[in-house]
Parts: sequence; C-alpha cells; structure tokens
Amino acid sequence: MAMWIQAQQLQGDALHQMQALYGQHFPIEVRHYLAQWIENQQWDLVDMDNPAEEAKAKRLLDNLVAELQMKAQLQGGEDGFLLKIKLGHYANQLKSTYDRCPLELVRCIKHILHSEQRLVQEATKVSCGSGVVAMDTLSQRHQQINQTFEELRLATQETENELRKLQHSQEYFIIQYQENLRIQAQLSSLSSLTPAERTQRESALQSKRATVESWLTTEASTLQKHRLDLAEEHQKTFSLLRKQQTLILDEELIQWKRRQQLAGNGGPHEGGLDVLQSWCEKLADLIWQNRQQIRRCEHLTQQLPLPGPMEELLNKLNADITDIISALVTSTFIIEKQPPQVLKTQTKFAATVRLLVGGKLNVHMNPPQVKAVIVNEQQAKALLKNESTHSESSGEILNNNCVMEYHQATGTLSAHFRNMSLKRIKRSDRRGAESVTEEKFTVLFEAQFSVGSNELVFHVKTLSLPVVVIVHGSQDNNATATVLWDNAFAETGRVPFIVPDKVLWHQLCEALDMKYKAEMHSERGLSEDNQVFLAQKAFTSSSNNPEDYRTMTISWAQFNRDSLPGRNFTFWQWFDGVVELMKRHLKPHWNDGAILGFVNKQQAQDMLLSKPNGTFLLRFSDSEIGGITIAWVAENPNKSGERMVWNLLPYTTKDFTIRSLADRISDLNHLLFLYPDRPKDEVFAKYYTPPLSKAVDGYVKPQIKQVVPESDNMLDPDGDFDLEDTMDVARHVEELLRRPMAKQWSSQQS
Repeated sequence: MAMWIQAQQLQGDALHQMQALYGQHFPIEVRHYLAQWIENQQWDLVDMDNPAEEAKAKRLLDNLVAELQMKAQLQGGEDGFLLKIKLGHYANQLKSTYDRCPLELVRCIKHILHSEQRLVQEATKVSCGSGVVAMDTLSQRHQQINQTFEELRLATQETENELRKLQHSQEYFIIQYQENLRIQAQLSSLSSLTPAERTQRESALQSKRATVESWLTTEASTLQKHRLDLAEEHQKTFSLLRKQQTLILDEELIQWKRRQQLAGNGGPHEGGLDVLQSWCEKLADLIWQNRQQIRRCEHLTQQLPLPGPMEELLNKLNADITDIISALVTSTFIIEKQPPQVLKTQTKFAATVRLLVGGKLNVHMNPPQVKAVIVNEQQAKALLKNESTHSESSGEILNNNCVMEYHQATGTLSAHFRNMSLKRIKRSDRRGAESVTEEKFTVLFEAQFSVGSNELVFHVKTLSLPVVVIVHGSQDNNATATVLWDNAFAETGRVPFIVPDKVLWHQLCEALDMKYKAEMHSERGLSEDNQVFLAQKAFTSSSNNPEDYRTMTISWAQFNRDSLPGRNFTFWQWFDGVVELMKRHLKPHWNDGAILGFVNKQQAQDMLLSKPNGTFLLRFSDSEIGGITIAWVAENPNKSGERMVWNLLPYTTKDFTIRSLADRISDLNHLLFLYPDRPKDEVFAKYYTPPLSKAVDGYVKPQIKQVVPESDNMLDPDGDFDLEDTMDVARHVEELLRRPMAKQWSSQQS
C-alpha cells in the first residue's frame, strides 16, 4: 500500500501520467480499494512467456475478484450503497474481461505497478528538501525532451491554426474569383440591351470588376505569402522534430540497447520501455499531424494554383516528413527480450520483438506477421548495407513465424516467440585459429506492414545481439567467453560483429566483476586484491602493485585462446570454473565473506604463518579448473617446534554433491579459526547438516564424514595432502557405490 500512498502525492504531469494508466481495462477505484492486496501479490513471479503459467494467473484473477466482492459486501450505510454497487460491477467486469486471458490481467497490473514505481522514483529525485530542485543528468535530459515535446505541440497547433486561416482565405478568394467570372459573364451579355441601358450597366459592372480584380491581385499575393510563411513554419517544426527524434532514437534508445547488451554480462537490468514508447508515440502523433497538414496544403495548392515555388517546397516537405516517419518506424522495431546468446541446437528458446509506435499508427488493426531467421556475420553485414539477402539464412529455426499481438491494457504491440528451436546450423569457413565457439551468428526478425490506409508500406528488420551456436554442453564455457567479450567491448554502430582484439586490463576487470557479482547475486565483487591476483595469473607476473597493470592490455588470445603457462586451460576457463563452482555450491559462503578465494599458495602461507595453529582459509586452486582448497597452519610433525602450512587436495563440484563445504570443515577438528580469527562454528554452523534422525523400521542411516589422517607419509614435499591416498570416506563410498553388485559380493567372499 506504500506505493499507492506515494502515487497519490504525485502532481502535475506525473499525476496525469499515473491517471492515464487506468481505465475500463482496470479501474482506478479497484487500485484504490485493493491497494494493499494488489501490492502484496507476487505478480513478477508469473512468466508471461510461459503458457503453463496461465493457471497461476487464473488464481490471481479469481482471488482479485473475490477480494473485490468481499470489499463490496463490507460497504454499508447510505454513503456505501453506491460504492457497493460500483465495486460489484467492477468485479463482474474484470471477470468477464480477463477470464479467458488471465495472463493479460497480470501483464496489465505489472505494467501499472512498474509505471507507478517509476513515476514515484522520478518525483522523489526531482524534489528534495525545502523546495530545492536537485536533478541528476538523466532527469535533466528527460525534462529537456518533455519541454521540446511541448514546443512541438504548440508549433503544430500554431501551424494548424494558420492552415485553417489559409483555407478560409482561399475559400473566400475562390468565391470572389467566381464573382469576377459572373461579372465578366454579365458584361458579355450586355450586347442584347439597348445602347442607353448597355452604357449605364457596363459602366457599373466594369467599375465593380476593376475593384474585384484589384482585390484578387492583392489577395493572390497575400495568399502566396501566407503559403510560403506556413511552409517555412513547417520546415522549422520538421527541423525540431528531426532533432528530437535523433535525441530519442540515437541516444536514449541506443543507450537502452547498450544496457540490454551489458545485462547479458550480468549488468543492471536495462529497464522498461514505457518511457521510450511514450516518447516514440508522441513523435508518431506529431509527425502524422504535420504530415496531414502538408497533405492539406498540397490539396489547397492544387485547388488554386498560383505562380511561385510552392509545389517544389511542398514536395520537399513531403519527402522530409516521409523520411522522418520511416526512420521512426524502422528504428522502433526492437527486440524486447533477446534470444539466448549461447544457443544450443535442438533446444527450445524464446524471444520477444516489439514495435514502439504500433498502437499510435494503428498497425495493430491489421497486425503483421514477424519471421525469424538465423544469419551469419557476413549476411548481417550485407543486411546493414541494404544489399539483397532475400531468403538467405545460415540454418533452420522451427516455429519461426509469429503474429504481433496488441495488448490494450499496456498499449504495446509485440510478438512473443515462445517455442523456437534451432534445428540445424550452417557454419562458415573459419579464419586462422578461430574455433567454432568464436563464430558469431544473429537472429534476424523481419516484418512488413502499411500505415495510413496503405499510403506507406514498411519492411522492418532488426538483428539480435550476437549468438554463438553450440551442439554440446561442453562448448558452453568457450561460447560464453565469446559472448562476454562481445557484450563488454562492442562499440555502438559497429560493423557486425567487430570487437577489439586487445583491451585495457581494467576494462576486462570491470566485465569480469560485473559477471561475478551477477552470478553470486551479491554486491561483493572482485576487490582490488582479487584483480591483482587475476592479473598475475593472466600476465604470469609477480607484481603486487595494482598500478603496474592499469595501462596493460590483454588480448583475446590471452583471454581464451592460449593456455596458461604450464596448464592445459585458458585464463577464462579457469575463471569460469571458479564462477560455476561458486554459483552451484558456495555462493552463501562468498556472500558471508568466508571465502578469500583469489589467493595463491605463497600468499596463503605468508598470511597463515602469522596466525595461531588451526587457522585456515579457503582459496581457489591454481592447478584445477573449478577447484577450491583448504590451507591451514599447524605443527610440522617432522620437525619439533616448527610450524607449516598444510593444503588439502582441491575440492570440486563432484565433492560438494556428496558432502557440503560446511560439513567437511565441521568434520576436520584441527580447523579452528577462519582467517583471520573467526571461530569456524560462528561462520559455518548455520550451514551444517542437522544430526540424523532416529532409526526408522530398525534401520540406521549411515553418515559420510571426511577424515584426514595425521600420518606424515601422506604429505608431499609442499605440505599438500593427496586425498586420493587418504581416508576421504566420501570419495571411497562413492567409488564403492559405482561398482557392480556382483564384484562387491565376490570381493567380500574372497
């Protein structure tokens, strides 16, 4: 209910925008009287692209109607009688409207709530303290756009008024012109009169004709000037329209697309399209009004041709306005929900395309069909150069046609591809050392429709973000590297799909940090020390100074083509292994700050030797992809009075599917303090598996525990435990369970 209370405090244009969200599709009274119930429902958990979610949406609709009916029944007294009738009517209205399409109700309410939240947030930013307005750059830019729209509205209204005056003047001119023709006809008919009568009438008519012709001559010049002035005003309006459209399409929309691309790397969500759509719709309205004015000017010019440059001027204005509206329509056909950028063949995927001006230009009255095809990099380049690539594709997508749907509640025209599948792919010849997971494709969406009673026909197309096609899950790791590099370092307006081969190290760190935080669902990303550790690994360096790496560049080959020195994996493969391990099993421990992770063996030794025995830390393995090890300080059994740092063989995902990290740490009694000095139970106890329950039907469930023997022959020269030679009961049991039963039985008998 807090949101509704804040929404009611909105003023001016924000209040009008909020009120415009409501109507017959969802009355504002329902929002008011069910405010708390509406805000308590988890509308965002309903997946609009999944038809299976319809049952969930139906329950929400039924509950909404029941709440509304209950609220109606509670109204009593003289004042509540009309409200009781009204709320009951709304309950029936919503039931009949959305009973067959409950997902549309969810879409409508989500749109309303998100829009209210945006309006409240914008209002909060704009007003602060004692009436002092504090606006950030974004707010200032939005205010500038809204002010320009007001200027355009006033200019369009002014030219409309002038056009009406011109029309009235021209109509009167034509009447006077007809009057002049009538006088001329009367003069011609005087021959039938007597000379005396003819002289008398002729003198009067000629005087009248001279007056009218003089007026017509003067008025013709006035009309021509009026036409030229109006054309000049239209040119000014078009210039402002073009400037406004450039700001919205080439800056705001491009920035939204860039945010969408970075969201593919884990960046913040790109945000809704409601504000952009409202701007594009205002542009469409204004452009169309001005276009209609030009058409009327052309009609007036044809109706009364006058000598001068008007025909040429109107042709240019018509061409300009057609260019503007064409650019608007083709640029606002966008991909709202991108297909997955790592695309596996024979696997279902989804995407959504949207036409931001579809509602205003009445495209929804005859909704177009959108087709999706997959094209390679060369075909994408040809498309952007407007070279013919008709029917060319690089593969076959099933269920690749979809009719655009108009959602009246939100005013959006979109096509939801829910069940596409890439049946086959045709690869290009690869360049040099390029692997299949470095080859980029894109999904082309295209449609054709007309506006203005078939006056203008548009063939629109838009390309998805680059996708890498894989046929097996083992390729996912390298494909993700290609996508991450492209998303992070693609430049606006590039030729598909060129990216720099080298980037500054700190730029890559920003991309890795974004990815890491997104996967961990945490604000704890890669610290400066973590980034130094990664730089040491990437550049085979020993420097601990961050400044040494600030101006260094890293190439794509160093990132994910060449193996690290002495290893059989690349820098990215090592990093991605860490991310996968953390994401699957260790996310809570990272977010708790329990895992240092990015620490090498020597650093761990230096850190631990200054701490009491039993102090331990968790660091990622240098030698194994997706491995994490425990290092701890204890006495050296071979040298009395000397301490040393011990290291367990790294754990991997395989180990944590058997027994969790917290339980393994609990098993090892010699681990006492998490570095620097936190008792281990204080950190990990909340993650321990609860004690086993009592026996059921006489059976006691066995318990797996990890044991590390204290014998010195289990150590290698570096103080590492090889768990293959220790009593790691978890692994032993796993191997035992894998053996065929017959072999187990025969070995027991022997």
